[in-house]
Amino acid sequence: MTQDTFRYVFGPVVSRRLGRSLGVDVVPFKTCSYNCIYCQLGPTTHQTLERKDYVPLEAIIEELRRKLDAGLQADHITISGSGEPTLYAGLKPLIREIKEMTSIPVAVITNGAMLWMPEVREAILEADVVVPSLDAGNAASFARVNRPSPGITFEQMVEGLIAFRKRYNGQFWLEIFLLNGITDSDSEVDQIRALVERIQPDKIQLNTVARPAPGSTVAPVPEETMEKIARRLGPKAEVIAHYEFQRHAVGQTSVCPEDVLAVIQRHPCNLPDIAEGLGISIEEAQKHIAALMENQAILEELHDGVPFYLVPSSKHDP
Repeated sequence: MTQDTFRYVFGPVVSRRLGRSLGVDVVPFKTCSYNCIYCQLGPTTHQTLERKDYVPLEAIIEELRRKLDAGLQADHITISGSGEPTLYAGLKPLIREIKEMTSIPVAVITNGAMLWMPEVREAILEADVVVPSLDAGNAASFARVNRPSPGITFEQMVEGLIAFRKRYNGQFWLEIFLLNGITDSDSEVDQIRALVERIQPDKIQLNTVARPAPGSTVAPVPEETMEKIARRLGPKAEVIAHYEFQRHAVGQTSVCPEDVLAVIQRHPCNLPDIAEGLGISIEEAQKHIAALMENQAILEELHDGVPFYLVPSSKHDP
């Protein structure tokens, strides 16, 4: 690994909720407290509730500093990636150090499963934006969709969201991921709405399948149904599944195939996503994709007729 390699920091990527987002990955690939049936990265390989220092804090900070020194332009620095970030024991000092380095807002994307733990709530209180998930309106759907680790109950998860919301002063955006024929029925939506009224988020962001989910046959909820559900959930609700991002100028920083690979490892992407996120032209993105395809580092998969690029499961770092 060379000095220029980025192991924990990737992108920026185009985020449907956060604009141009620089990602920070703080746990090993597919280390998570859930095993969601819709996950774009495939089944969870290390399902756990153990919080520990999975990656070195100093290495993350050093990579971030190099990105910032290179003139990074981003709307958010987002702690998410290829697993559940609240499993990282160093999350609180990481957020604090990022905020000392830059004025770019810090966001945390979490499944919300462990917010019932006081230490987890404490770890992310200083983030500017927290985006937890609520994917079901009852215990049966929760078990079917999220497949949580033993030790997480549905009501415990909900009470954790409520407890965190009461303490947190930043932006609390609740993502609700809907699946066609599973969680988009009138009765399910009514139950989700009752939970939302208890949680009281600043925003409700409705999402559905937009990228290939390896090994899964889950289907997206049609756009008109998503809009109908948004209206039922009230004025705070918005559909983010078809987010239109603002264009950014290209050519801001140099990009190599390894930068493209780092993004695809965390998020299956199409060509415009790669070009926009990394601030390069479509032609340059195509050149890097061709090199990665030639080396069999990535593969192409059609999703609703659109080519997406993924990393084969055998190619992920252990």
